[in-house]
Amino acid sequence: MKLVIKFGGVPVKDGESIKKDAELVVSRHKKGDQIAVVTSAMAGVTDQLLEIARKLVEPRSNPREQIPEFLRQISIRHYQACQDAIKNKEVLGRTTRTVRETIDLLERALTGISYLGELSPRSQDLILSFGERLSAPILSGSIESLGVKSRALTGFEAGLITDDHFTEARPLMEKVRRIAKQRINKMWAANEVPVITGFIGGTEDGVITTLGRGGSDYTASILGAALGVDEIWIMTDVDGIMTADPKVEPNARVIKTISYIEATELAYFGAKVLHPKMIRPAMDSNIPVRVLNAFKPNQGGTLIIKKPNQVKDIVKSITMSKNVSLITVGGAEMIGVPGVAATVFDIIGRAGVKVLMISQSSSQADISFVVDRKEVDLVLRALRSEFERRKISWDISCERNVSVIAAIGAGMKGTPGVAARVFGTIGRSGINILTIAQGSSELNISFTVDERDAVKAVRALHSEFQLDRAG
Repeated sequence: MKLVIKFGGVPVKDGESIKKDAELVVSRHKKGDQIAVVTSAMAGVTDQLLEIARKLVEPRSNPREQIPEFLRQISIRHYQACQDAIKNKEVLGRTTRTVRETIDLLERALTGISYLGELSPRSQDLILSFGERLSAPILSGSIESLGVKSRALTGFEAGLITDDHFTEARPLMEKVRRIAKQRINKMWAANEVPVITGFIGGTEDGVITTLGRGGSDYTASILGAALGVDEIWIMTDVDGIMTADPKVEPNARVIKTISYIEATELAYFGAKVLHPKMIRPAMDSNIPVRVLNAFKPNQGGTLIIKKPNQVKDIVKSITMSKNVSLITVGGAEMIGVPGVAATVFDIIGRAGVKVLMISQSSSQADISFVVDRKEVDLVLRALRSEFERRKISWDISCERNVSVIAAIGAGMKGTPGVAARVFGTIGRSGINILTIAQGSSELNISFTVDERDAVKAVRALHSEFQLDRAG
């Protein structure tokens, strides 16, 4: 069996966790499986890298103090992980040297940014790549210390060639298929387990790129498709894809089987288990994806496939997107004016902001959309500036503290009365709906509410569709 097994940040959070990951890989290898491992950075490290990089370009930063202290903390954590994950002294020495050399490279990169006083997208990708470049050798060393040959590779070294759209690079799939298959098959033929940095690719010239935050899932799917594996395993710190966030709804249950398209909708609308882009490569190659708990790998988890045998649940899951804001552009002057939506979204697009949800009144008197709360001020400035320049008199209003609630499931398609149940439940719960949207796929109904009502809305819908009984 050919497998790509991806470990998330929590499953590689420390040396003991990495050792357990290595034991899982070795046990599958001894059963005769050919395995390519994809690893995330240790939990929290990517955020720390981004934080230090941004601090270094602040006008009053003090790199002489900040860089050494940051490197000291990062070094202690990764050296300790080496000690706990690797028991073979020879392998431990070799891995520790690799980690030390990587930290030296990181120091040079941070120093360079501090001198330039600028963090370009290309520089940011370089800095953020170090999380995975530090964790991969440790996991590889742990596998090797258990008696199985292993080698750590960056995504680029494994064949993940991308364009140069830094921070959100796109894979060049024809090149990835050719190069990755050649390089990984050669390692498999030598009975070797590659441990590949997730999240990281490289241009054809070898310049480091990243695939967007959370992109290790995407790496696993891209490589799985390129290698034509039998399954892709996503090892997380939860039991699988859930009917709701268990922190919000205590009665949430694991969904045993779900379709590719449902999983994509769930990822897009706030389920944090998967990266929104990761499903497409697996779906195009019809490769099953398993979402498993790395700490309880023998539990069933969730299987993502083209089409489950039966669709018994009308709604599969209720999601909640937090930390978003609702902006409305409106006014009587908009009625009957062609190109309103094109004007608004052209401005937002040029500002580099993603729109998460759109709703427009049938009278065309207003158009509402949801953006990440961190970007709301950028959007408002861009709209006001451009409207002033073009002498457009449309009104702009903003509700900063909202949440998007989405009911998602393939069973909704063609089933009458689902929307009535959704909105009837919300109405009976005394919750005011701000905007509504439904995709033409009929796989989801999404709407916005005041964030103070979000938890109440999720719990009410979870109960209405009896998702605590989902299987």
